[in-house]
Amino acid sequence: MRTQLLALIGTTTAVVLAVLLVPLALLVRSHAEDRAMTDATERAQSLAAVVGGSLGRGGGHGREVVSGVLDGLNGKDQPRTSVVLADGKVLGPRTTAVSDEALELARRGRAFTYAPSPSRGGGRVVMVPVLGPQSTGTGTGGASGTGRSASVVQVAVSEQQLHAGVLPSWLAVFGIGVALMLLGLAFADRLAARIVRATRQLAAVSDRLAAGELTARAAPLGPRELRQLAGRLNELGERIDGLVTAERERGADLAHRLRTPVAALRLDAEGLRDPEEAHRIGESVAALERSVDSVIRAARRAGAAPGSHRCDLAELTRERAAFWTPLAEDQERTLTVSAPATPLLVRVPADDLSAVLDTLIGNVLDHTPEGTGLWLSVSAAGGHGVLAVEDDGPGFGAGGAADVGARGASGAGSTGLGLDIARTTAEESGGGVELGASAEHGGAAVVCRFGLAQR
Repeated sequence: MRTQLLALIGTTTAVVLAVLLVPLALLVRSHAEDRAMTDATERAQSLAAVVGGSLGRGGGHGREVVSGVLDGLNGKDQPRTSVVLADGKVLGPRTTAVSDEALELARRGRAFTYAPSPSRGGGRVVMVPVLGPQSTGTGTGGASGTGRSASVVQVAVSEQQLHAGVLPSWLAVFGIGVALMLLGLAFADRLAARIVRATRQLAAVSDRLAAGELTARAAPLGPRELRQLAGRLNELGERIDGLVTAERERGADLAHRLRTPVAALRLDAEGLRDPEEAHRIGESVAALERSVDSVIRAARRAGAAPGSHRCDLAELTRERAAFWTPLAEDQERTLTVSAPATPLLVRVPADDLSAVLDTLIGNVLDHTPEGTGLWLSVSAAGGHGVLAVEDDGPGFGAGGAADVGARGASGAGSTGLGLDIARTTAEESGGGVELGASAEHGGAAVVCRFGLAQR
């Protein structure tokens, strides 16, 4: 965005400068030409007066005077100045660019500026006739006639002299244009940086809100529109925070209300006459109490950013496997655990990971025939902590994993939310869940990938 703004303002500035500076450059060129031609005209008129007075006295002395004047005028880098006498003789440097027709027109008493063709050298030639009585010979004087010039003064201005000083002036104009362009770009860069900084701040706050940091707020920076957008974003964050807080409290209140019926169940279990039955039901009630406590804790930490917690995947897998081993033995199952001895930290709360393990192990125990083997393996691969739960039962059935992959889908009378809870937990940590067939054991396979946490 910053580059685009600089390009837009730079292009606009360049167009405006071109519209202003190109006519200015042409004006400088025209002014230089006018100045050179004015100087040449004044030079020709002054010399014509000198020539008229010198040659009018007759004799060769007049020509010597004119030649001396011409020597002084034809200095270095000066226009070539010459006089064409009535007898055709040229005093001073010869100007070959003048045509015979132009010379004849000047002899008739007309002063004008002549522009020779490029083949004749180009430039400009100022031609001024010398009017008045003039000597046509060296011994006796005579007039050439009234109103007719016998001699013509020529001042030739070359292209270089005609445009002298134009290039430095153009360089100065170009330098002014470059300075203005740089000044405009510097101003545009400051303006673009201000806008981009405000925009990036809004994007960062949006990312933080999307990541679950509902306390993130944007400072009002930049133009009025961006400040308004920051205010609306802050209002949205406050609204979301209020809704999430209310939902979290309602969930916690609902879970808290379950404590009363759970306590009643515990009392009923303790009143049973059969000690074994009382113990079994008491254990189930205790597990239900732990689940209620887990729901309350999960509801209260709902505002935390996903993946901000961590736990040891290997240790927790061994712990939950030990918890389910007595029930697996009652069903004549073998429960095998393969986990590294070193900690394998993943970005998942311990309660959530325990719920995932209990769900996956419970699914095997509930939905496969007794005697079906169960294997739990933990490893690290591709930047994830990998938990694989496999069995040697009938698998996912004829429909495959697609039949149980959707939220709420179940073919065994359960809620169908267990695998969806596992998937949500894995994805919040930066991983995912894959359902398929076990290549080693032939039954179903559920592979959960959890994002690794820093030690």
